[in-house]
Amino acid sequence: MQKRELGRTGRQVGVVGLGAWQLGADWGEVGEDDALATLHAAVEAGVTFIDTADVYGDGRSEQIVGRLLKERPGLTVATKMGRRVAQVPSAYTLDNFRAWNDRSRQNLGVDTIDLVQLHCPPTPVFSDQAVYDALDTLVQEGRIAAYGVSVETCQEALTAIARPGVASVQIIFNAFRLKPLEQVLPAAAEAGVGIIARVPLASGLLSGRYDEHTSFGPDDHRAFNRHGESFDVGETFSGVDYATGLAAVERLKPLVPEGMTTAQFALRWIIDHPAVSVVIPGARNERQAAANAAAARLAPLSEPTHAAVASVYDELIRPLVHHRW
Repeated sequence: MQKRELGRTGRQVGVVGLGAWQLGADWGEVGEDDALATLHAAVEAGVTFIDTADVYGDGRSEQIVGRLLKERPGLTVATKMGRRVAQVPSAYTLDNFRAWNDRSRQNLGVDTIDLVQLHCPPTPVFSDQAVYDALDTLVQEGRIAAYGVSVETCQEALTAIARPGVASVQIIFNAFRLKPLEQVLPAAAEAGVGIIARVPLASGLLSGRYDEHTSFGPDDHRAFNRHGESFDVGETFSGVDYATGLAAVERLKPLVPEGMTTAQFALRWIIDHPAVSVVIPGARNERQAAANAAAARLAPLSEPTHAAVASVYDELIRPLVHHRW
């Protein structure tokens, strides 16, 4: 698999990674054996970067990834912290960071975590020098090798990119979320900050497998967070209402080259942007993990195809999301 540098971490990672939210919670039940099989299939297909968080299944995802690390050392693992407490800026202190980090290191079974990211904290946190000083302390103490941020908005991303210690920014970037192309990706490339593209399939919409009859279980955020009831609505279907998303996907399907699935098309579209260090699709089974990784081996999309994707966005999606994030 093609590798790219993960920003200021200095690490080379495969351009397609794996997001491990599905293996923890909020996507329907995934058994532990199935979760491990999914991880192994991803690694066998060339994945070297896995992204998790302390809140995914309240540590379950980290623990499963930790089991993989015992069998497959040498992978780059990133986790996130901060969403297990009330979302107030005053919670982002060095003492809390140490406590959260202790728990994550125990879950993962490592002394030093490769990359720790603030998990979409309140906006004022991104401008607080004391927060970055505390993160620098975690690096100095050997608890983490590098730190980054996961953001909801482009402005939060730009604020973080300007900080010299920030190694990476994780942001929603897909064919339904083009705003990062305007300033975030160019600024990250200029600063040498890695871009981790999350929600690449718009919660599965861009897989092309859903229709108006698709139903989601009550423990699936695609059922319980469609209007932002539990967390930022932009995390579910990229903030696009379901019906509009389905219509946009139908417009995109004729653009998919022969021999490529709709999901692989969506991932390839992201990979075609060189400022992206790694894209982190989730997977619930071995087949999905292998198919996602295979997108890295497919030919880049043509310029007319990229223009057509932008046209669909401008007509159907832009009015709904562009001004929000």
